[in-house]
Amino acid sequence: MDHYFLLEKIVETSNNNITIIDSKGIIVHSHPQHWILYGMEPGNYIGTSIYELEENGLLSPSIGATVLRERTKLTVLQHTKTKRVIMSTGNPIFDDENNLQYVICYSHDQTEIWELQQQYEKLENKMEGYKIEVADLREKENLQNGIIARSVVMKNLLKTVDNIAEKNSTVLMLGPSGVGKSTFAHILHEASNRKDEPFIEINCSTIPEHLFESEMFGYEAGSFTGANKQGAKGLIEHADGGTLFLDEIGELPLTMQAKLLNVLQQRKIKRIGGKKERHINFRLIAATNQDLEVMIQQKQFRLDLYYRLNVIPLHIPALNERKEDISLLIQHYLTKLNVSYQLEKKFDPQTYEYLIHYDWPGNVRELENLVERLLLTIDHQIIYPHHLPSHIYQQDTLPLVEPVYLPPETHCLKLAVEQVEIQLLKQAKQQCKTTYEMAHFLNISQPTVMYKLKKYAHLF
Repeated sequence: MDHYFLLEKIVETSNNNITIIDSKGIIVHSHPQHWILYGMEPGNYIGTSIYELEENGLLSPSIGATVLRERTKLTVLQHTKTKRVIMSTGNPIFDDENNLQYVICYSHDQTEIWELQQQYEKLENKMEGYKIEVADLREKENLQNGIIARSVVMKNLLKTVDNIAEKNSTVLMLGPSGVGKSTFAHILHEASNRKDEPFIEINCSTIPEHLFESEMFGYEAGSFTGANKQGAKGLIEHADGGTLFLDEIGELPLTMQAKLLNVLQQRKIKRIGGKKERHINFRLIAATNQDLEVMIQQKQFRLDLYYRLNVIPLHIPALNERKEDISLLIQHYLTKLNVSYQLEKKFDPQTYEYLIHYDWPGNVRELENLVERLLLTIDHQIIYPHHLPSHIYQQDTLPLVEPVYLPPETHCLKLAVEQVEIQLLKQAKQQCKTTYEMAHFLNISQPTVMYKLKKYAHLF
Protein backbone atom coordinates (compact mmCIF):
# COMPACT_ATOMS: atom_id res chain seq x y z
CA MET A 1 0.00 0.00 0.00
CA ASP A 2 1.17 3.51 -0.85
CA HIS A 3 2.48 5.21 2.32
CA TYR A 4 1.12 8.57 1.17
CA PHE A 5 -2.36 7.02 0.70
CA LEU A 6 -2.10 5.38 4.12
CA LEU A 7 -1.07 8.65 5.78
CA GLU A 8 -3.96 10.44 4.10
CA LYS A 9 -6.45 7.87 5.38
CA ILE A 10 -5.00 8.12 8.91
CA VAL A 11 -5.50 11.88 8.82
CA GLU A 12 -9.06 11.57 7.46
CA THR A 13 -10.20 8.92 9.94
CA SER A 14 -8.61 10.49 13.02
CA ASN A 15 -10.81 12.12 15.65
CA ASN A 16 -8.02 14.54 16.47
CA ASN A 17 -8.41 16.93 13.48
CA ILE A 18 -4.85 16.49 12.28
CA THR A 19 -3.12 18.98 10.00
CA ILE A 20 0.44 18.54 8.77
CA ILE A 21 2.50 21.43 7.42
CA ASP A 22 6.00 21.50 5.97
CA SER A 23 8.96 23.65 6.98
CA LYS A 24 7.73 26.50 4.74
CA GLY A 25 4.29 26.60 6.31
CA ILE A 26 2.47 24.88 3.47
CA ILE A 27 -0.32 22.45 4.40
CA VAL A 28 0.55 18.99 3.08
CA HIS A 29 -2.16 16.93 4.80
CA SER A 30 -5.38 17.93 6.52
CA HIS A 31 -8.71 16.52 7.60
CA PRO A 32 -11.37 18.09 5.32
CA GLN A 33 -13.79 18.67 8.22
CA HIS A 34 -11.05 20.27 10.34
CA TRP A 35 -11.72 23.74 8.95
CA ILE A 36 -15.35 23.84 10.04
CA LEU A 37 -13.99 24.49 13.57
CA TYR A 38 -12.59 27.79 12.30
CA GLY A 39 -15.77 28.87 10.54
CA MET A 40 -14.35 27.91 7.11
CA GLU A 41 -15.88 25.78 4.40
CA PRO A 42 -14.88 22.09 4.60
CA GLY A 43 -12.53 21.17 1.83
CA ASN A 44 -9.05 20.42 0.69
CA TYR A 45 -6.66 23.13 1.87
CA ILE A 46 -3.55 21.23 0.82
CA GLY A 47 -1.04 23.65 -0.68
CA THR A 48 -2.38 26.64 1.28
CA SER A 49 0.04 28.66 3.40
CA ILE A 50 -0.77 28.88 7.12
CA TYR A 51 0.84 32.33 7.12
CA GLU A 52 -1.80 33.45 4.65
CA LEU A 53 -4.58 31.99 6.82
CA GLU A 54 -3.08 33.74 9.84
CA GLU A 55 -2.89 37.10 8.05
CA ASN A 56 -6.54 36.76 7.03
CA GLY A 57 -7.47 36.18 10.68
CA LEU A 58 -8.76 32.67 10.06
CA LEU A 59 -6.19 31.20 12.45
CA SER A 60 -5.56 33.39 15.47
CA PRO A 61 -2.88 32.57 16.29
CA SER A 62 -1.63 29.85 13.95
CA ILE A 63 -0.13 27.08 16.06
CA GLY A 64 1.83 25.82 13.06
CA ALA A 65 3.42 29.22 12.36
CA THR A 66 4.26 29.63 16.03
CA VAL A 67 5.94 26.21 16.27
CA LEU A 68 7.93 26.93 13.10
CA ARG A 69 9.23 30.09 14.75
CA GLU A 70 9.82 28.65 18.23
CA ARG A 71 11.01 25.16 17.09
CA THR A 72 9.37 23.55 20.12
CA LYS A 73 6.14 21.81 21.03
CA LEU A 74 3.40 24.28 21.98
CA THR A 75 -0.27 24.28 23.01
CA VAL A 76 -2.43 27.37 22.56
CA LEU A 77 -6.08 28.36 22.81
CA GLN A 78 -7.37 29.86 19.56
CA HIS A 79 -10.42 32.10 19.34
CA THR A 80 -12.14 31.95 15.96
CA LYS A 81 -14.27 34.51 14.15
CA THR A 82 -17.28 32.35 14.98
CA LYS A 83 -16.50 32.75 18.70
CA ARG A 84 -15.36 29.18 19.16
CA VAL A 85 -12.45 28.21 21.37
CA ILE A 86 -10.00 25.70 19.89
CA MET A 87 -7.17 24.06 21.77
CA SER A 88 -4.34 23.36 19.30
CA THR A 89 -1.13 21.48 19.91
CA GLY A 90 1.79 21.65 17.50
CA ASN A 91 4.60 19.07 17.45
CA PRO A 92 7.80 19.84 15.49
CA ILE A 93 9.33 16.94 13.51
CA PHE A 94 13.12 17.09 12.95
CA ASP A 95 15.35 15.03 10.66
CA ASP A 96 18.62 13.38 11.75
CA GLU A 97 20.48 16.66 11.28
CA ASN A 98 18.01 18.56 13.46
CA ASN A 99 16.41 20.34 10.55
CA LEU A 100 12.73 21.13 11.12
CA GLN A 101 10.82 19.22 8.42
CA TYR A 102 7.19 19.19 9.47
CA VAL A 103 4.78 20.35 12.16
CA ILE A 104 1.91 18.05 13.10
CA CYS A 105 -1.05 19.97 14.57
CA TYR A 106 -3.96 18.56 16.60
CA SER A 107 -7.08 20.64 17.20
CA HIS A 108 -9.91 20.08 19.67
CA ASP A 109 -13.08 22.15 20.03
CA GLN A 110 -13.08 23.39 23.64
CA THR A 111 -15.96 25.86 23.30
CA GLU A 112 -18.40 24.02 25.55
CA ILE A 113 -15.71 23.31 28.15
CA TRP A 114 -14.56 26.92 27.96
CA GLU A 115 -18.12 28.20 28.47
CA LEU A 116 -18.60 25.84 31.39
CA GLN A 117 -15.35 27.07 32.89
CA GLN A 118 -16.47 30.68 32.48
CA GLN A 119 -19.79 29.86 34.14
CA TYR A 120 -17.95 28.06 36.93
CA GLU A 121 -15.66 31.05 37.49
CA LYS A 122 -18.65 33.39 37.58
CA LEU A 123 -20.34 31.07 40.07
CA GLU A 124 -17.14 30.88 42.11
CA ASN A 125 -16.87 34.69 42.15
CA LYS A 126 -20.51 34.87 43.21
CA MET A 127 -19.86 32.38 46.00
CA GLU A 128 -16.83 34.38 47.11
CA GLY A 129 -19.05 37.47 47.11
CA TYR A 130 -21.60 35.65 49.26
CA LYS A 131 -18.82 34.57 51.63
CA ILE A 132 -17.70 38.18 51.95
CA GLU A 133 -21.30 39.26 52.58
CA VAL A 134 -21.65 36.59 55.27
CA ALA A 135 -18.36 37.74 56.83
CA ASP A 136 -19.63 41.35 56.76
CA LEU A 137 -22.87 40.28 58.42
CA ARG A 138 -20.91 38.45 61.09
CA GLU A 139 -18.79 41.55 61.59
CA LYS A 140 -21.94 43.64 61.98
CA GLU A 141 -23.14 41.15 64.57
CA ASN A 142 -19.88 41.74 66.41
CA LEU A 143 -20.57 45.49 66.36
CA GLN A 144 -23.35 45.89 68.89
CA ASN A 145 -24.50 49.43 69.72
CA GLY A 146 -21.11 50.81 68.74
CA ILE A 147 -19.18 48.25 70.81
CA ILE A 148 -16.89 45.70 69.14
CA ALA A 149 -17.58 42.43 70.87
CA ARG A 150 -16.00 39.29 69.47
CA SER A 151 -14.35 38.27 72.75
CA VAL A 152 -16.29 36.23 75.30
CA VAL A 153 -15.71 38.79 78.05
CA MET A 154 -17.24 41.62 75.99
CA LYS A 155 -20.18 39.52 74.79
CA ASN A 156 -20.95 38.56 78.40
CA LEU A 157 -20.70 42.21 79.42
CA LEU A 158 -23.14 43.30 76.70
CA LYS A 159 -25.50 40.54 77.77
CA THR A 160 -25.41 41.89 81.34
CA VAL A 161 -26.00 45.42 80.08
CA ASP A 162 -29.01 44.20 78.11
CA ASN A 163 -30.40 42.43 81.20
CA ILE A 164 -30.18 45.51 83.46
CA ALA A 165 -30.98 48.23 80.92
CA GLU A 166 -34.68 48.54 81.77
CA LYS A 167 -34.09 48.42 85.53
CA ASN A 168 -33.61 51.60 87.55
CA SER A 169 -30.76 50.26 89.67
CA THR A 170 -27.63 52.38 90.08
CA VAL A 171 -24.70 51.15 87.96
CA LEU A 172 -21.02 51.66 88.79
CA MET A 173 -18.68 51.24 85.81
CA LEU A 174 -15.10 50.39 86.62
CA GLY A 175 -12.16 50.25 84.25
CA PRO A 176 -9.12 52.16 82.99
CA SER A 177 -9.35 55.32 80.89
CA GLY A 178 -10.28 54.90 77.24
CA VAL A 179 -12.20 51.60 77.49
CA GLY A 180 -15.57 53.14 76.56
CA LYS A 181 -17.37 53.67 79.88
CA SER A 182 -19.24 56.66 78.43
CA THR A 183 -20.36 54.55 75.44
CA PHE A 184 -21.71 51.87 77.77
CA ALA A 185 -23.57 54.54 79.75
CA HIS A 186 -25.25 55.74 76.55
CA ILE A 187 -26.13 52.14 75.63
CA LEU A 188 -27.79 51.64 79.02
CA HIS A 189 -29.79 54.84 78.61
CA GLU A 190 -30.88 54.11 75.01
CA ALA A 191 -32.01 50.59 75.97
CA SER A 192 -33.98 51.78 79.00
CA ASN A 193 -37.53 53.07 79.32
CA ARG A 194 -35.96 56.52 79.92
CA LYS A 195 -34.49 56.75 76.40
CA ASP A 196 -36.83 59.62 75.42
CA GLU A 197 -35.80 61.62 78.48
CA PRO A 198 -32.55 63.60 79.07
CA PHE A 199 -29.15 61.96 79.34
CA ILE A 200 -26.98 64.30 81.40
CA GLU A 201 -23.26 63.54 81.46
CA ILE A 202 -21.04 65.22 84.04
CA ASN A 203 -17.28 64.80 84.15
CA CYS A 204 -16.49 65.32 87.82
CA SER A 205 -12.84 66.07 87.08
CA THR A 206 -13.49 69.07 84.82
CA ILE A 207 -15.72 71.27 87.03
CA PRO A 208 -13.77 73.58 89.41
CA GLU A 209 -14.50 72.77 93.06
CA HIS A 210 -15.78 76.27 93.87
CA LEU A 211 -18.35 76.00 91.07
CA PHE A 212 -19.27 72.38 91.67
CA GLU A 213 -22.21 72.92 94.00
CA SER A 214 -23.88 75.58 91.85
CA GLU A 215 -23.34 73.51 88.69
CA MET A 216 -24.73 70.36 90.26
CA PHE A 217 -27.63 71.75 92.34
CA GLY A 218 -28.39 75.09 90.69
CA TYR A 219 -29.19 78.32 92.52
CA GLU A 220 -31.98 80.75 93.20
CA ALA A 221 -32.02 84.35 91.93
CA GLY A 222 -29.63 86.66 93.80
CA SER A 223 -28.11 83.85 95.86
CA PHE A 224 -24.57 85.09 95.17
CA THR A 225 -22.72 87.84 93.32
CA GLY A 226 -22.76 87.30 89.57
CA ALA A 227 -25.63 84.83 89.70
CA ASN A 228 -28.27 84.84 87.01
CA LYS A 229 -31.17 87.11 87.98
CA GLN A 230 -33.68 84.37 87.24
CA GLY A 231 -31.65 81.65 88.95
CA ALA A 232 -30.64 78.42 87.20
CA LYS A 233 -31.33 74.72 87.23
CA GLY A 234 -28.50 72.44 88.26
CA LEU A 235 -27.32 69.52 86.15
CA ILE A 236 -29.00 67.03 88.48
CA GLU A 237 -32.32 68.81 88.03
CA HIS A 238 -31.85 68.73 84.24
CA ALA A 239 -31.64 64.93 84.51
CA ASP A 240 -35.13 64.69 85.99
CA GLY A 241 -36.94 61.76 84.36
CA GLY A 242 -33.82 60.60 82.56
CA THR A 243 -30.30 59.37 83.29
CA LEU A 244 -27.54 61.11 85.24
CA PHE A 245 -24.07 59.90 84.29
CA LEU A 246 -21.30 60.94 86.67
CA ASP A 247 -17.99 60.18 84.96
CA GLU A 248 -14.72 60.19 86.93
CA ILE A 249 -16.69 60.10 90.17
CA GLY A 250 -13.47 59.36 92.04
CA GLU A 251 -12.61 63.04 91.44
CA LEU A 252 -15.70 64.24 93.28
CA PRO A 253 -14.69 66.54 96.21
CA LEU A 254 -15.43 65.11 99.67
CA THR A 255 -17.82 67.97 100.47
CA MET A 256 -19.78 67.17 97.35
CA GLN A 257 -19.76 63.45 98.11
CA ALA A 258 -21.82 64.06 101.26
CA LYS A 259 -24.35 66.18 99.36
CA LEU A 260 -24.60 63.67 96.53
CA LEU A 261 -25.17 60.90 99.07
CA ASN A 262 -28.06 62.90 100.52
CA VAL A 263 -29.57 63.35 97.03
CA LEU A 264 -29.34 59.61 96.37
CA GLN A 265 -30.98 58.80 99.70
CA GLN A 266 -33.74 61.42 99.60
CA ARG A 267 -34.14 61.84 95.81
CA LYS A 268 -34.52 65.55 96.56
CA ILE A 269 -32.37 68.60 95.84
CA LYS A 270 -32.31 72.14 97.16
CA ARG A 271 -30.84 74.93 95.04
CA ILE A 272 -28.21 77.24 96.54
CA GLY A 273 -29.98 80.10 98.33
CA GLY A 274 -33.30 78.29 98.12
CA LYS A 275 -35.58 76.75 100.74
CA LYS A 276 -37.76 74.60 98.51
CA GLU A 277 -36.85 70.95 98.04
CA ARG A 278 -37.49 69.50 94.61
CA HIS A 279 -38.19 65.80 94.04
CA ILE A 280 -35.92 64.42 91.31
CA ASN A 281 -36.43 61.12 89.50
CA PHE A 282 -33.32 59.92 87.67
CA ARG A 283 -31.31 56.80 87.09
CA LEU A 284 -27.70 57.14 88.22
CA ILE A 285 -24.74 55.71 86.35
CA ALA A 286 -21.30 56.41 87.77
CA ALA A 287 -17.88 55.60 86.35
CA THR A 288 -14.29 55.76 87.49
CA ASN A 289 -10.83 54.53 86.54
CA GLN A 290 -9.69 54.66 90.16
CA ASP A 291 -9.74 52.00 92.85
CA LEU A 292 -12.45 53.37 95.13
CA GLU A 293 -11.71 50.82 97.87
CA VAL A 294 -8.13 52.10 98.11
CA MET A 295 -9.45 55.69 98.13
CA ILE A 296 -11.76 54.75 101.02
CA GLN A 297 -8.77 53.46 103.02
CA GLN A 298 -6.97 56.73 102.25
CA LYS A 299 -10.01 58.73 103.45
CA GLN A 300 -10.49 60.19 99.97
CA PHE A 301 -13.85 58.58 99.26
CA ARG A 302 -16.84 58.00 101.52
CA LEU A 303 -17.66 54.39 102.35
CA ASP A 304 -21.41 55.07 102.59
CA LEU A 305 -21.41 56.71 99.14
CA TYR A 306 -19.48 53.77 97.73
CA TYR A 307 -22.19 51.37 98.94
CA ARG A 308 -24.84 53.57 97.39
CA LEU A 309 -23.04 53.53 94.05
CA ASN A 310 -21.90 49.91 94.02
CA VAL A 311 -25.34 48.36 93.42
CA ILE A 312 -24.51 46.82 90.04
CA PRO A 313 -20.76 47.02 89.35
CA LEU A 314 -19.66 46.56 85.73
CA HIS A 315 -15.98 46.00 84.99
CA ILE A 316 -15.12 47.26 81.50
CA PRO A 317 -12.01 45.30 80.49
CA ALA A 318 -8.85 46.92 79.17
CA LEU A 319 -8.05 46.27 75.52
CA ASN A 320 -5.18 43.93 76.42
CA GLU A 321 -7.74 41.80 78.30
CA ARG A 322 -9.76 41.23 75.12
CA LYS A 323 -7.14 40.77 72.43
CA GLU A 324 -9.61 38.95 70.17
CA ASP A 325 -11.28 42.32 69.55
CA ILE A 326 -8.15 44.24 68.53
CA SER A 327 -7.96 43.21 64.87
CA LEU A 328 -11.68 43.87 64.39
CA LEU A 329 -11.37 47.26 66.09
CA ILE A 330 -8.49 48.21 63.79
CA GLN A 331 -10.48 47.25 60.71
CA HIS A 332 -13.61 48.97 62.04
CA TYR A 333 -11.89 52.31 62.61
CA LEU A 334 -9.89 52.00 59.39
CA THR A 335 -13.10 51.55 57.37
CA LYS A 336 -14.99 54.21 59.32
CA LEU A 337 -12.27 56.85 59.00
CA ASN A 338 -11.57 56.06 55.33
CA VAL A 339 -15.25 56.76 54.61
CA SER A 340 -15.27 59.84 56.83
CA TYR A 341 -12.20 61.40 55.15
CA GLN A 342 -12.88 59.96 51.67
CA LEU A 343 -9.66 57.94 51.65
CA GLU A 344 -8.76 54.44 50.51
CA LYS A 345 -5.76 53.68 52.68
CA LYS A 346 -4.75 50.24 53.90
CA PHE A 347 -2.45 48.70 56.48
CA ASP A 348 0.36 46.41 55.38
CA PRO A 349 -0.08 42.91 56.93
CA GLN A 350 3.05 43.41 59.04
CA THR A 351 1.60 46.70 60.32
CA TYR A 352 -1.39 44.72 61.56
CA GLU A 353 1.02 42.41 63.38
CA TYR A 354 2.60 45.28 65.28
CA LEU A 355 -0.78 46.78 66.16
CA ILE A 356 -2.34 43.49 67.24
CA HIS A 357 0.54 42.66 69.58
CA TYR A 358 0.87 46.14 71.06
CA ASP A 359 -0.28 46.46 74.70
CA TRP A 360 -2.56 49.53 74.16
CA PRO A 361 -2.26 51.25 77.57
CA GLY A 362 -4.64 53.96 76.30
CA ASN A 363 -7.16 51.29 75.26
CA VAL A 364 -9.79 51.84 72.54
CA ARG A 365 -9.36 55.63 72.61
CA GLU A 366 -5.63 55.28 71.88
CA LEU A 367 -6.31 52.81 69.06
CA GLU A 368 -8.89 55.04 67.36
CA ASN A 369 -6.68 58.12 67.70
CA LEU A 370 -3.66 56.30 66.27
CA VAL A 371 -5.58 54.96 63.24
CA GLU A 372 -6.89 58.48 62.54
CA ARG A 373 -3.42 60.02 62.90
CA LEU A 374 -1.86 57.47 60.55
CA LEU A 375 -4.54 57.96 57.90
CA LEU A 376 -4.20 61.75 57.96
CA THR A 377 -0.44 62.16 58.31
CA ILE A 378 0.98 59.35 56.13
CA ASP A 379 1.03 60.18 52.42
CA HIS A 380 1.36 56.58 51.25
CA GLN A 381 -1.67 54.53 50.20
CA ILE A 382 -0.36 51.58 52.20
CA ILE A 383 0.78 52.20 55.78
CA TYR A 384 3.90 50.17 56.58
CA PRO A 385 5.41 49.28 59.99
CA HIS A 386 8.04 52.03 59.80
CA HIS A 387 5.21 54.58 59.67
CA LEU A 388 4.15 53.53 63.19
CA PRO A 389 5.32 55.40 66.32
CA SER A 390 8.70 54.11 67.51
CA HIS A 391 7.30 52.69 70.76
CA ILE A 392 5.07 50.38 68.70
CA TYR A 393 7.40 49.67 65.77
CA GLN A 394 10.33 48.76 68.02
CA GLN A 395 8.43 46.42 70.31
CA ASP A 396 9.94 42.94 70.62
CA THR A 397 6.71 41.06 71.29
CA LEU A 398 5.90 40.09 67.71
CA PRO A 399 5.54 36.36 67.06
CA LEU A 400 8.32 34.93 64.97
CA VAL A 401 7.29 33.45 61.64
CA GLU A 402 9.28 30.32 61.15
CA PRO A 403 10.87 29.70 57.72
CA VAL A 404 9.05 27.21 55.54
CA TYR A 405 11.10 24.19 54.51
CA LEU A 406 10.26 21.84 51.68
CA PRO A 407 11.63 18.32 51.27
CA PRO A 408 14.32 18.28 48.56
CA GLU A 409 12.42 15.75 46.48
CA THR A 410 9.46 18.12 46.05
CA HIS A 411 9.44 19.07 42.37
CA CYS A 412 5.70 19.31 41.73
CA LEU A 413 4.56 22.93 41.96
CA LYS A 414 1.07 22.01 43.21
CA LEU A 415 2.47 19.83 45.99
CA ALA A 416 5.03 22.49 46.92
CA VAL A 417 2.30 25.13 47.21
CA GLU A 418 0.21 22.80 49.39
CA GLN A 419 3.19 22.12 51.66
CA VAL A 420 3.78 25.85 52.10
CA GLU A 421 0.06 26.45 52.81
CA ILE A 422 -0.03 23.70 55.42
CA GLN A 423 3.08 24.92 57.24
CA LEU A 424 1.94 28.57 57.27
CA LEU A 425 -1.55 27.57 58.45
CA LYS A 426 -0.01 25.57 61.30
CA GLN A 427 2.10 28.56 62.34
CA ALA A 428 -0.92 30.86 62.20
CA LYS A 429 -3.05 28.40 64.18
CA GLN A 430 -0.41 28.23 66.92
CA GLN A 431 -0.07 32.00 67.22
CA CYS A 432 -3.66 33.17 66.69
CA LYS A 433 -6.79 32.54 68.72
CA THR A 434 -9.39 33.10 65.99
CA THR A 435 -9.72 32.68 62.24
CA TYR A 436 -9.96 36.48 61.94
CA GLU A 437 -6.53 36.86 63.53
CA MET A 438 -5.24 34.08 61.27
CA ALA A 439 -6.57 36.00 58.26
CA HIS A 440 -4.63 39.12 59.28
CA PHE A 441 -1.58 37.02 60.09
CA LEU A 442 -1.60 35.41 56.63
CA ASN A 443 -2.94 38.48 54.75
CA ILE A 444 -5.91 36.58 53.32
CA SER A 445 -9.66 36.79 53.90
CA GLN A 446 -11.31 34.99 56.81
CA PRO A 447 -13.50 32.86 54.47
CA THR A 448 -10.30 31.74 52.72
CA VAL A 449 -8.82 30.72 56.08
CA MET A 450 -11.96 28.67 56.79
CA TYR A 451 -11.75 27.02 53.36
CA LYS A 452 -8.06 26.16 53.80
CA LEU A 453 -8.60 24.75 57.30
CA LYS A 454 -11.42 22.60 55.99
CA LYS A 455 -9.30 21.48 53.04
CA TYR A 456 -6.46 20.35 55.31
CA ALA A 457 -8.64 19.36 58.27
CA HIS A 458 -7.13 15.87 58.36
CA LEU A 459 -3.71 17.37 59.15
CA PHE A 460 -4.80 19.50 62.13
